[in-house]
Amino acid sequence: MPSRMPDRPASVAVIGAGIGGLAAALRLAAQGLDVTVFERHATPGGKMRTVPSSAGPVDAGPTVLTMKSVFEALFAEAGARLDDHVTLVREPCLARHFWRDGTQLDLMADPEASRKNVADVFGARAAQEFSTFSARAAKLFDAFEAPMMHAAAPTQLGLTQAVLRHPSLIAAMAPHQTLSQMLAKQFSEPKLAQLFGRYATYVGGSPDASPAILSLIWHAEAQGVWHVEGGMHRLAVAIEALAQARGASFVYGANVAEITPAGGGFSVDGERFDTVLFNGDPRALKEGYLGEALRHAVPDHATEPRSLSACVHSFAAEAKGRDLAAHNVFFSDAVNAEFPLLARGQMPQDATIYLCAQDRFGGVTPQGPERFETIMNAPPSFDDTPETLKDIAQCQTATFQRLTQFGLSFMPEPAPDSLTTPQGFAAMFPASNGALYGRSPHGIMAAFKRPTARTAMKGLYLVGGGAHPGAGVPMATISAKHAAEAIWTDLSSTSTSRQAATRGGMSTGSAMTEPAPSRSLGS
Repeated sequence: MPSRMPDRPASVAVIGAGIGGLAAALRLAAQGLDVTVFERHATPGGKMRTVPSSAGPVDAGPTVLTMKSVFEALFAEAGARLDDHVTLVREPCLARHFWRDGTQLDLMADPEASRKNVADVFGARAAQEFSTFSARAAKLFDAFEAPMMHAAAPTQLGLTQAVLRHPSLIAAMAPHQTLSQMLAKQFSEPKLAQLFGRYATYVGGSPDASPAILSLIWHAEAQGVWHVEGGMHRLAVAIEALAQARGASFVYGANVAEITPAGGGFSVDGERFDTVLFNGDPRALKEGYLGEALRHAVPDHATEPRSLSACVHSFAAEAKGRDLAAHNVFFSDAVNAEFPLLARGQMPQDATIYLCAQDRFGGVTPQGPERFETIMNAPPSFDDTPETLKDIAQCQTATFQRLTQFGLSFMPEPAPDSLTTPQGFAAMFPASNGALYGRSPHGIMAAFKRPTARTAMKGLYLVGGGAHPGAGVPMATISAKHAAEAIWTDLSSTSTSRQAATRGGMSTGSAMTEPAPSRSLGS
């Protein structure tokens, strides 16, 4: 980053303590800026959250950590080591996959072990197709990681130049095919096409409408899956603690209502800041949730159409009937049958369900009640009405009747208060419609339509899964790098000297804040 700073430390208000806001606050505080983070909820982490259970706190958001190097770089740039703040353990089994006809497949961190498993389950031809697909995904990931993910503002020109340097990428990209279409040609075994089509849902899309280039997500996972000892929320807490140590302040229960331009900076509910970094759904700005002045900071195409939502259960119980790994996927009977229904706003009954057995990391088989999280794709919520008993019943039935069909049961059965519905997510994350991944990834140009760190309003920046490079914990952390660099560069362009901040970084209350509304059922 540039070395020039104002005579006094510039003040930055970070709105939201999700992973993007936390990572940006850490970077900015480590560079000497005067950083205050406002969070409407009581704890950091945003979607990376936990809820209580009889077996202890259980994850209720992301459960998989990939691209470890992104987090190592974050801590290193703050003068720290990731391993000194959280314990990450690499999982030998990436995921266990189940089909109702009894087929079961483990994909492993060891690529040769994965190939052997594919051969044992589906035959030599399928194993060769799997190897070819894995090489394709790696080629795409390596080619586009720099010009797309790590570029602050990716352009069609940058993408074109990358392709021109390596013309063979055109065939690998399959630019005129959806992910489903490409996979149907790649695999003679429909179950493998169904398995890898699921990766579109990692960014909130349908494989039938998402571009084939999203196959590169498989390589990100194949490089390694880690679990955070104590749960994913521990990572958020660790970043918050280091940001405080570097001088950032955190204000919780802060339901920021209005941001207005003022005197070359901004007024955040009456308190002045030089710069504002928004770590929320960019649609909230467009919809006027933070005041009329910010409505045109992002264009309509940057927030619409919306991604998928989910029904998420987090609970403790004893599981019977199936030999579970830490990460498990139970596939729908009809390949991709759920997605046309989701596109029409309907809840499917024959759905693919992800189940995380949080206490089975490292191959452990716990005795007694253990912690689980289930995730089933659901349509976003396009109204502001609270969830109803009908919404809850639909999610409960679709999830647990489906798992029962696989022979998996839980004792006791999860209660309704273990559930977060799309309406619940909409209440937690204003203006999101419950869409967990921001803008939809559908269409070959979707990656260029997400908003970047800089908005149309000078001094107002974006960070998080709703901004480039997109959804997911690593991507939101990369977005924090883009945002911090943009803020630093823009501030430095008019500065003549550097001065370190001296703030203490303790969490404080403020007269400008008010408690956030109580969360919806199960959220």
